[in-house]
Amino acid sequence: MSICPVCRFRSNNWGDVASHIHDMTSRSDPPHVMWLNRNLSSREVSSQELAGTLEDYFSLKGGLSSWIRGKVIEKIYGERPHPFILAMQKPNRAVLLGYVIEHRHFLRNWIRVLSMIVYKTDKDDVARYELENISQEFLGNGSPPHYELLIRMGESLGLTRDEIMSYDPLPSTSSSIKVWRNIAETRSWVETMASMHSMELIADKSLRNYGSKMHYFNPSILTDQDYPDAVKKFLAEGYNADEYHAWKALELVEKYSQELGVVEDVQVSFLRSLDALSKYLMARLERAMEFDPNLIKFVEAVT
Repeated sequence: MSICPVCRFRSNNWGDVASHIHDMTSRSDPPHVMWLNRNLSSREVSSQELAGTLEDYFSLKGGLSSWIRGKVIEKIYGERPHPFILAMQKPNRAVLLGYVIEHRHFLRNWIRVLSMIVYKTDKDDVARYELENISQEFLGNGSPPHYELLIRMGESLGLTRDEIMSYDPLPSTSSSIKVWRNIAETRSWVETMASMHSMELIADKSLRNYGSKMHYFNPSILTDQDYPDAVKKFLAEGYNADEYHAWKALELVEKYSQELGVVEDVQVSFLRSLDALSKYLMARLERAMEFDPNLIKFVEAVT
């Protein structure tokens, strides 16, 4: 089954999907035009050429998990790495505070969406995996949970806990959270699982072995005396955990997407989540600019 990545128009071949997208872009439909420009080409192409490009774009030459990893690298760590990743190579106080304030909302949504996977699945290995993840993020396993470490990072940078909790999410963060909740509420648990855990790949240090130009942050931060211990503890926690989380989740996604016959649906939902992730990462920088207005010069220079 071939599926339009924008509106989920379905057909048995990419030629029909290409004709559909070509027709929608001819009508200047904004979602289709933006997807085409951002992911395939900004130049005008024929339906025949577009069909071949789409087939190649969605081709699973090395399996689904390999395809997902490749798209994450292409989008976040490609020729022009995401501005937030560039900022994290030597983050100042403002960048880290932007991270804390917006990520608090992300993490609260994270556990809610994972709970939807547990609710919907009838697979014990999936439920066990997600419950362990929720526990580690929000309750901790004998050590402070990821959510608490995030708050402590913010406190070490000069904000009180009450101040951190007082911020509402920026519109870009809210918009991305809405996308992830919509996937959880309207799509299968396999699609939700792929959409959520593929985001953990951005902190997977093994991505350097697959073409990523850099790590999620410069690892030298973890031993740099210029950064508070609370910053290092939070970053180290994700740096060490996300590699296992992402790979294990993608193994389950690959296994059950084939078993349930929803591989193409997983691909489309994952791409939607990846766009939301890029938008959310920019929200962290938008918040950081409230603490350091000069960051706009950095963002303009790298975008």
